[in-house]
Amino acid sequence: MKSEKLGFCLVLLLLSSSTCLAWFGSSKHKTSTANQQSSSSSPSYLNRFRSGSSVVFPVHGNVYPVGFYNVTLNIGYPPRPYFLDIDTGSDLTWLQCDAPCSRCSQTPHPLYRPSNDLVPCRHPLCASVHQTENYDCEVQHQCDYEVEYADYYSSLGVLVNDVYVLNFTNGVQLKVRMGLGCGYDQIFPESSYHPVDGMLGLGRGKSSLVSQLSSQGLIRNVVGHCLSAQGGGYIFFGDVYDSSRLTWTPMSSNDHKHYSAGPAELVFGGKKTGCGNLLAVFDTGSSYTYFNSNTYQALISWLAKELAGKPLQEAPEDQTLPLCWSGKRPFRSVYDVKKYFKPIAFNFPGCGRTKAQFEIPPEAYLIISNMGNVCLGILNGSEVGMEDLNLIGDMSMLDKVMVFDNEKQLIGWAPTDCNRVPKSRDISI
Repeated sequence: MKSEKLGFCLVLLLLSSSTCLAWFGSSKHKTSTANQQSSSSSPSYLNRFRSGSSVVFPVHGNVYPVGFYNVTLNIGYPPRPYFLDIDTGSDLTWLQCDAPCSRCSQTPHPLYRPSNDLVPCRHPLCASVHQTENYDCEVQHQCDYEVEYADYYSSLGVLVNDVYVLNFTNGVQLKVRMGLGCGYDQIFPESSYHPVDGMLGLGRGKSSLVSQLSSQGLIRNVVGHCLSAQGGGYIFFGDVYDSSRLTWTPMSSNDHKHYSAGPAELVFGGKKTGCGNLLAVFDTGSSYTYFNSNTYQALISWLAKELAGKPLQEAPEDQTLPLCWSGKRPFRSVYDVKKYFKPIAFNFPGCGRTKAQFEIPPEAYLIISNMGNVCLGILNGSEVGMEDLNLIGDMSMLDKVMVFDNEKQLIGWAPTDCNRVPKSRDISI
């Protein structure tokens, strides 16, 4: 069975009340002082707090064989821990919840018990989830949602507000009330199931956690991550980096939903390939990287030429990924075989006259399977409905700090040690 996760969000839909499986009754808003939003503080305090404030979360997991990365968030009152799959390719954070649950998978923790603070149907957060102002509102006091992902993984539920306990790097702990999805009906294809409690949406929309924190004046609208090739790493909200140390490229003006950049040119082994005008999406919701059909086929041709005469042969019996090669003996590490492969790079428009090069070395597009073969972690995106998009997944962002600055509309990166989790802004990345 392929160890493959693809969390790229394709569809966000509103459900009418006739198709909704749960009705939450009248809304009761909690007003306990322990649950108040931090935004109730004075504006001057928030302005001082926002300047340089940030939140950092350790990450657990790996590309292979685990197949995903997750963080732990404490949500609710009293707060309880939940494991969330991190996804920069979608906006909504949701938990499998007991509403009761129609279809829920086995979770590491007891199902989330939703608060009774419902998000109304005409709330801006609801409009953001549905990505339109033109949607039906037959049940005025609740916002129904359905989110579907490219691997046919989906969640259906309602939006609620609840408390998140966040430890900021300046030593302050805040209980922040924000919206999340109470998912009471999930579909988990076997290939995409992971033992988590829900999804952490870190996309560009107003419903994402980083956008909600920014709208309350607590952080700049910046999210980033650093995933270690050894497993683990960290994600962060707000300013945790020295911008002068990063390479920057503008976010695409043609794609306002995803962290995309372009037009890019593909380089193989330091040489231009003729594949240009490429739109690339950076997405932690995908374990692997995907090229559009033409670029993928060109890559396969280049690899075939490069590997001719090398002590590698295709291993079709290894079904870990679509293309694997065996050696004279089983490989123990990608470093045993990287000498046979060349780096790949995207040349993006830079913030100046020079190009911004995003290099993908062999160890960031190859894995060693359980059979001891080397497998290509770049797949054909056209086979999963991505059409012309090129998706840069977890494995090609390993051992790099990735920064998505939604305020400046920039994407930045730099090689770094992702095993060293920052404790404060004093740590340079």
